[in-house]
Amino acid sequence: MAILLAVVTVALGVLYFAVVPRLESQLVGEKQAELRSGAQALAIQLEIGSTLGLSEQLALAAAQANARVVILSRLGAGGFGIFADSSPVVSEEIARDPVVRAAAATGGIVTGRVEREGRDLAEAAVPFPVNDDYVLLLSARLGDTLASVDLLRRSFLVAGAIAFAVSGLAGTMAALRLTRRIQRLEAGAVRIAGGDFDAIVRDDSRDELGELARTFDRMRDRLSHVDRARREFIANASHELRTPLFALGGFLELLADDDVDERDRRDFLDTARGQVERLTGLATDLLDLSRLDADQVGFELEPVELGEAAETLAAELGPLAESTGHRLGVTSAGNAYVLADGERVLQIGRSLVENALRHTPAGTAVEIHTTVWLDRGVLSVRDDGPGIRPDDQEHVFERFFRGAGGAAAGSGIGLSIARELAHRMGGTIELRSRPGETTFTLTLPGVPSPAPFPRENVVV
Repeated sequence: MAILLAVVTVALGVLYFAVVPRLESQLVGEKQAELRSGAQALAIQLEIGSTLGLSEQLALAAAQANARVVILSRLGAGGFGIFADSSPVVSEEIARDPVVRAAAATGGIVTGRVEREGRDLAEAAVPFPVNDDYVLLLSARLGDTLASVDLLRRSFLVAGAIAFAVSGLAGTMAALRLTRRIQRLEAGAVRIAGGDFDAIVRDDSRDELGELARTFDRMRDRLSHVDRARREFIANASHELRTPLFALGGFLELLADDDVDERDRRDFLDTARGQVERLTGLATDLLDLSRLDADQVGFELEPVELGEAAETLAAELGPLAESTGHRLGVTSAGNAYVLADGERVLQIGRSLVENALRHTPAGTAVEIHTTVWLDRGVLSVRDDGPGIRPDDQEHVFERFFRGAGGAAAGSGIGLSIARELAHRMGGTIELRSRPGETTFTLTLPGVPSPAPFPRENVVV
């Protein structure tokens, strides 16, 4: 507000001092130029040999020039006396007029502005060309001219005061409106800081504050998703940890019963071992997830041949495929070298293959295929199972998501970790699914040759 008023004041002051004095100077200059032209003409026309008829000539010239016309003559000691005057009013000050003295001294025409008898006057004086002992003086009042300037000055001051008041009022209203908008943003920020992510931060303006409000609202929406994901993470992690723990507790109670025969005891131990493996896998996944969130996962980037990685996956997961009644195969279309961390590539491939084995019925064929596409290497895991429902496809990479019928299989975070690992290595994982075919495709940056490529340790 103070800055606005200061700017308005400075602008009005600059405009005032630039316009009013300049206008006054221009009007006075125009009057002096008019007198100068008239004096030059009269000095040639007037005859000063005698005073006979001279008064009539001066009166006529004064009427035409709208000025007082005076002829002064030189006296001794450099003084002047009035030789003839168009005005009946005698003024001794004219004899000491500085413009007259300047014209007599220079021998040419001189114009100026003087104050005599309380009046502002514009003057022009010139010696007579036929006899420079006489000087012709034209003197005109500047009252009307200065009155016009004074009127403009007063009008300018009044208009400036009105503009100052209006700008002050407008600035106050704008400041109040701006303050209210800032207070709304502040209240929204306080709500967000307090954990309330439901209230929308709204400002429909297109200025900077409106953009700031929209940024706040986007932040609120993202924090809301993060908070919701955090709550779901805690709830799901607690559930996933509690389920195998409860199962292990039950098996321990059964094993403590002396009436359990040896065959049942072995079955209970095998089942308990499976729950321990499930718990171990879940703990490992949760640890990987927390490390990814904290950007503490290390990657050793080096050339990796995806075909070899596919063979390793088939050998490792072949027993699991046989136990679940699946057919696991590998095909490769040439060498596909990528710049990646070999262990992380196996971890991603393991998640994709295990996902296919867990969520498809027995007898389903699962194929690991590798190839090169443009400058990237591709590893895809395809199965001919029933496919993933369209409503579930956009959620399969979300943490702890498990589609219909998958409640008892997996923790629901393997695919989320796999996608995050792929992104950290500059790659992607895409899903394409329809009834009878589901394909997860891992794409990573390719390298032309593994031989000269140096090993690089990075943390992504």
